[in-house]
Amino acid sequence: MQALRQGAGRTRITRLWHRELPWRDSLLWSLLVPAATLYGAATAARAAWWRMAWTRRRASRLKVLSVGNLTVGGSGKTPFALYLANLLLEHGIESAIVSRGYRGRPRQRAQLVADRGELKVGPDEAGDEPVMMAKSFAGPIMIARRRYDAIRMLEERAELKAVVLDDAFQHLRLERDLNLLLINAEYGFGNGWLLPAGPMRERLRALRRADAVVVMETAPGGAGLPAAVSARIGGRPVMRAALRPRAIVRSQAGDWQERPLATVASRRVVAISGVACPQPFYAMLHALEAILVDTLEYPDHHRYTWADWQAIGRSARNAELVVTTEKDLTKLERFPFARNSLCALRLGVEMGQWQSALLDLLFGRRLDSGDAREPGTAVGD
Repeated sequence: MQALRQGAGRTRITRLWHRELPWRDSLLWSLLVPAATLYGAATAARAAWWRMAWTRRRASRLKVLSVGNLTVGGSGKTPFALYLANLLLEHGIESAIVSRGYRGRPRQRAQLVADRGELKVGPDEAGDEPVMMAKSFAGPIMIARRRYDAIRMLEERAELKAVVLDDAFQHLRLERDLNLLLINAEYGFGNGWLLPAGPMRERLRALRRADAVVVMETAPGGAGLPAAVSARIGGRPVMRAALRPRAIVRSQAGDWQERPLATVASRRVVAISGVACPQPFYAMLHALEAILVDTLEYPDHHRYTWADWQAIGRSARNAELVVTTEKDLTKLERFPFARNSLCALRLGVEMGQWQSALLDLLFGRRLDSGDAREPGTAVGD
């Protein structure tokens, strides 16, 4: 897969979603409307089926907390799921994380990726995001296409009290105790259309399933959620969070070590990204006073090849550092980069005063109590 230069990674269709192309390109967009209509009918039928088939929905003895969104990529779901799981641990709630393991190739229906900081499988098998989370979370991390398969295995661990589901807002089979919906503060819902005419996975009426909304700022100095989007949220509790650079990490024989953010200041940098929306990544590097001499963009969740490594090496000839994202580092660290030249920008979620509101919401739902449901029982709406 050939890399793209900065800006080209935002495909034409993505730029259409966010109204970033001239009006003459509206014809291209109009060709996608019939497909979006069919997609909308399919998602509506699926949601209606699960509302009627409540006897097939499953609950767990564990407290189930879901983090998800209504759009494709770019809202910080995985960093927030990681933040939430660590927050529970800090408050004495033994927790696990369950991910679908997107683009991974698991050998089992439900597979343990990491436990107590020990990585069991790599990104080719588990997917990049579960491996990335394992570098910052000490509890169990599991992957499963059907999250309930993973939860059934986790229920056997008596010490566990809660599980955080990463990117599970559209996973309707499993009942949850708290359904958090993330919205990107900068992009909102894009043009408001369903895939492929827009970035929406579901219609806005799906907001009714959310217990609370987290507005996530993903770029430095974000302008905040547009008023038109705020009006759609209704009376649900709204909290705010931001993704902020926390450290620079380097891989030493698979062991990730943190370095200060000043590591990249005034250094000539080639930025490598395989994420849905790389612009905030570049903005953060600029804010850290890195000198970007080149950027290479790959598709989201890209599997890097030796040809990619060679292309990166050519771009890095006049650079001091190759800086990437954490989930890209999980796949790039196996290549023989020059010593100490490859590193990643580690991000963390900051909530400020809103963390208290999140804790109130969590513990208001009695996450530390013993009034658990029997595992495997069905629940109603």
